[in-house]
Amino acid sequence: MATGTIRYWGAAKAAAKTAEEPYAARTLAEALDAVRERHPGELTRVLLRCSFLVNDEPVGKRPHDSVLLSEGGTVEVLPPFAGG
Repeated sequence: MATGTIRYWGAAKAAAKTAEEPYAARTLAEALDAVRERHPGELTRVLLRCSFLVNDEPVGKRPHDSVLLSEGGTVEVLPPFAGG
């Protein structure tokens, strides 16, 4: 299990009511499951529209359970932004 930081941007930040929080998870899927448990409601809905960067690398369409997290890493939660 790795520990690191999840950073929220835009609508995700507003829904989480925080800019960042720690993770303790092996995969992106595990980290997001924990986020959904901590923040039921609006953030869960926002996450459906988000893209993710793990250590500055786009996750893209990879299954979240295949994206391994690293010790001291970062997960950026990026909702769609208006204006390109």
